[in-house]
Amino acid sequence: MEPSKPERPKVVAIVTGAISLALAIAYLLLVQFLDSRGPMVPAPIDLGFLLGC
Repeated sequence: MEPSKPERPKVVAIVTGAISLALAIAYLLLVQFLDSRGPMVPAPIDLGFLLGC
């Protein structure tokens, strides 16, 4: 049985909201994972160009 006309926008809104929540939770988990790895250490600077090497 096909949903009636007024019912379809509700279904679309619920599905869109569920996708939005899933993306938000995935983003928060990714940020937590990246933060748990410790402080960012900058890459070493190659000073060879100053010494002419």
